[in-house]
Order: sequence, then C-alpha cells, then structure tokens
Amino acid sequence: QVQLVESGGGLVQAGGSLRLSCAASAHTFSFYPMAWFRQAPGKEHSFVGGMSWTGGSTDFADSVKGRFTISRDNAKHTLYLQMNSLKPEDTAVYYCVAGWGNRRYEEYKYWGQGTQVTVSS
Repeated sequence: QVQLVESGGGLVQAGGSLRLSCAASAHTFSFYPMAWFRQAPGKEHSFVGGMSWTGGSTDFADSVKGRFTISRDNAKHTLYLQMNSLKPEDTAVYYCVAGWGNRRYEEYKYWGQGTQVTVSS
C-alpha cells in the first residue's frame, strides 16, 4: 500500500522557486508528523523541514530557514514544501517521510519514492 507520493521536482535556475507536493493516505496524514529530507549525490539523507501531526508547528534545517516553508492541505491530504531563493547546493532528491523519526531518516515509518530537484547556477 503506497503511503506517500512526491511530485513537483524539476530543473530551476538559481534564485528560482519550486513547490514540492507529498500526497498521503488519509490515515498517514491525520496521525503522523511529516517531514522532508533530501539526499545529494554521494551524501546521506539530511533533514530539510518538518511539520507536527496537528500542523501547528514546523521546524527547518538552518540551511533552508527563511527560504523554505511547509504547508498542508487537509482536504487533499497533501503536504507541500515551498522552496524559494534556490541555490545550486539545494540540488538533491527530496523525500517525504511520516512518523516520529526525530530528524533521523531511517527511523520514520513511511517514505516516499523521492523527486529530483536540480538547481543550475
């Protein structure tokens, strides 16, 4: 049973914006905190940002604070990652996850398949 499906990745120039979407099952969306991770080539998964299961709070990695935001559409069971002022170092595969992983990728309960984001200089 597929729980998380990401979309919205692509190629963008530095300084541009992209919005990633993560469509979740109703159960997953309603009962689990959700987060975004990314993995650049040759590197481990790194935490990007997360939202509490109530949607009441968010937190972000220092590297994206002030540039990325997370929002949700409860009716569509979808989580969004709005990425502004993109930099080449933001290039990575972005993953949506759900669960209580405390910023440790392997400890989340569900993972999406990932979507590629490439930022050209």
